Amino acid sequence: MTAAEFTVLVQKHQGLVYTVCRQLTGDEDIAQDLAQETFLSAWKSIDRCPPGAQPQWLARIAANKAKDYLKSAWHRRVNAPGDEILALSGAPPEHQPEQRLSDKVGEEELRRLVLALREPYRQVCILFFLEEVPQPEIAARLGRPLRTVSSQISRARQMLQKQINERSAGNNGTV
Repeated sequence: MTAAEFTVLVQKHQGLVYTVCRQLTGDEDIAQDLAQETFLSAWKSIDRCPPGAQPQWLARIAANKAKDYLKSAWHRRVNAPGDEILALSGAPPEHQPEQRLSDKVGEEELRRLVLALREPYRQVCILFFLEEVPQPEIAARLGRPLRTVSSQISRARQMLQKQINERSAGNNGTV
């Protein structure tokens, strides 16, 4: 197959390949990267493609690339299941989760709850919730990837919220 013929193949099936990767990973950027890797692999082994079966062959390569990505240690480390990173950096302070947490319990109680967190959450949360250091700066100070810091803040926020809710439920039950 010539480079021109392969270009036509890519143009014809790029939507299919992207869709397979997007469906399996759930992330647009990762799906784009995996689609490129799919076509690179396809180019390297185009002689193994059965005649007339290009869409199925490409879809299988794409699915395998996505599955390999999802099984990778990098994915598990960076994108642990259950991480919903809240992107509210442009929201007014009263709508940011950390402000709502401190409004619910007060600054001193929030400080006590943050200091009681286990590592790796304590150090990150002291900087984020108590010292109000932006996430990119926390990542730089601690030498951690930004996504790791964001994940740790998100998990800690959930832990703190659970503690606050349990405390509120306990107070409501005793009144």
